[in-house]
Amino acid sequence: MDHLETVETMAKRDPAKTLRNQQIAKLTDEINELLDDVLELTGYQNEHSLNATYGGKYAEYIDIKNEVIDTPEQFVALYFQGFLRTLEGLGIYARSGNRYYDAYVHVRKHKKVLKWLKLFLTRTYLRNYDALSKRRPGVEEAEIWIGQKNAAYGIFVTPRFKNGEWENDKSEIRHFKPKYWTVGHILETGFVIPDEDERITFNDVEQYLSFFRNTLVRNSGSTHELAIAKLYCKFVRESAVAEDVPLLIPELRYGGKDVKHEHRLDFTVIDPYTLSKVGFELSPWSTHGLLSGTKGKTQKAINEEAQANFEREMSKLKAYFRKRGIPVIVYTDKDLQDYSKIFSDIEDYLTPSKRPKQLEFHALEDFLAFKSPN
Repeated sequence: MDHLETVETMAKRDPAKTLRNQQIAKLTDEINELLDDVLELTGYQNEHSLNATYGGKYAEYIDIKNEVIDTPEQFVALYFQGFLRTLEGLGIYARSGNRYYDAYVHVRKHKKVLKWLKLFLTRTYLRNYDALSKRRPGVEEAEIWIGQKNAAYGIFVTPRFKNGEWENDKSEIRHFKPKYWTVGHILETGFVIPDEDERITFNDVEQYLSFFRNTLVRNSGSTHELAIAKLYCKFVRESAVAEDVPLLIPELRYGGKDVKHEHRLDFTVIDPYTLSKVGFELSPWSTHGLLSGTKGKTQKAINEEAQANFEREMSKLKAYFRKRGIPVIVYTDKDLQDYSKIFSDIEDYLTPSKRPKQLEFHALEDFLAFKSPN
């Protein structure tokens, strides 16, 4: 194998991660240029002490367990807000000799220290981007079940088998590295088998896609679902980072493992950033509008009755999921003549774009305006 073939067979790189690494390297150079001056201005003995005083406090100033932080600017703003709350909480102890107050004075007094701190915080955010930028599911959101009653599989975030059933290790949910409910997620956890200490795991993307198409979807017996599944597999294979593609989840059991289900959707996608769900229903009239006892009826009457049956069924289905906050997109016979058009709609939900929060631009200004009550 020559060098070119070796390069081509390597795993595809995530362009966003590559860019972040380049930014981190640039920030490190800028931080190092300022370091000696900052140490002299602040009087800290070494870089470790400096980092511990400022950078090591971000988990103290920011609620990183619940906060979803979309940008470095938002991270910096939340840091200064948290720092300010700490200063305000000191009361009369906000004075020289208090380590928090002294750290604050260095930032307010020296522009070079403030510049260093903002660069340091930006680098900290980029280094911890995956953990800081994703919403973390609550315990009730951290497990889903799919499939028919006698062929169900579970997907958990941090699965462990305890006292005869599967549960999440709640203490580890926040540290889960893959994006939630993506191909990377299923490669990390696999599927759990209900009430058995057994998992179905996958060595690579291709192994999962084969199981998805040939076991999960083919068992439904729907040619429509299988056609969409094939387009999904093609989409995943052609993605720059297959592991980051959201799962196309068949037969999601919205009430959990044991609840009797009025409805199950053909496919569901969960946004890895917001954790919001959207359902897709492939519904030919032959499934929902089929009539019996049509003898003696005109074709017009048959069509009208079938249409009414179909609309009634779809209304029930949409109402059922609307109560659960899940929008449903329904495709009927005419739509099902063009699978590529349907999948182009689904594709929009397989490439979610994060919408950054409104930044709190005045956080730094408020922070620097703090005055000790002494």
